[in-house]
Amino acid sequence: MDETLEETAERELEEETGLQGIRMKQFRAFSGLDRDPRQRTIGIVFYGFAPADAVAVAGDDAAEAAWFPLDRLPPLAFDHSLVSREALQMLTQWKHERGKNLCS
Repeated sequence: MDETLEETAERELEEETGLQGIRMKQFRAFSGLDRDPRQRTIGIVFYGFAPADAVAVAGDDAAEAAWFPLDRLPPLAFDHSLVSREALQMLTQWKHERGKNLCS
């Protein structure tokens, strides 16, 4: 209750991966009625860019942490495949508009 969404995203990233100092930007909200079968859930998705040599270490309630290419993710829970697809589309468009290789 005493954090902004941005502060929460940065804290959660650090708690789950050990990564610090990654500036998080809000991507979008996901509010599908069936996105989590356990209860009504609204997700506010953030993204950030870590250095290429960053090492993610699982922490808190994460069983493991690993890097995957965005176009070759393992099976994901709930609607996270939809979230990832939309994020990849956004990054691909951004890459095209700016001429940068952000997805490799």
